[in-house]
Amino acid sequence: MALTATIHKAELSISDMDRHYYATHPLTLARHPSETEERLMARLLAFALYADERLEFGKGLSDTDEPALWRKAYTDEIELWIDVGLPDDTRLHKACNQSRRVVVLAYGGHAADIWWSKIANTLARHDNLSVLAIDPVDMQKLAALCERTMRLQCLIQDGELQLIAGDTTLAIRPDIRMGDYAAA
Repeated sequence: MALTATIHKAELSISDMDRHYYATHPLTLARHPSETEERLMARLLAFALYADERLEFGKGLSDTDEPALWRKAYTDEIELWIDVGLPDDTRLHKACNQSRRVVVLAYGGHAADIWWSKIANTLARHDNLSVLAIDPVDMQKLAALCERTMRLQCLIQDGELQLIAGDTTLAIRPDIRMGDYAAA
């Protein structure tokens, strides 16, 4: 018998002072059976950082031709391609050629550092690529907030994200490895 996705619901209220974006998004995230809570929450974090009315979750682990999130123009052109984790350079070259802008939200601590040291030189030619790394301690704290139903408030100011869930406040400042932080 095949395992099915676990559905997570999140109400995400975003106040992004850096981009002057303010909205509440009712989100439904399907968690693939092989997906960790950390990866699910990385996708949610990526949504918060680059929120837009047209930003959508891709099929993710079940379809390797789609990113974790993307925003398409009305002409179906890919404006923004967002991957989470440690994608290989072939995937990123393809994404950079197909999209106006590509963002990688890398996590994994030492593994992310090794991945970046191996892949950085091959990606240097892409001026439409940004790579952000999330501290492993912050990722653990973020994963601890994962529930089937979540109500989160997100404040972004001066490059720092504060995520509030009930009595818990988590401050996250992505480390910029390449490109810039701001969404186009």
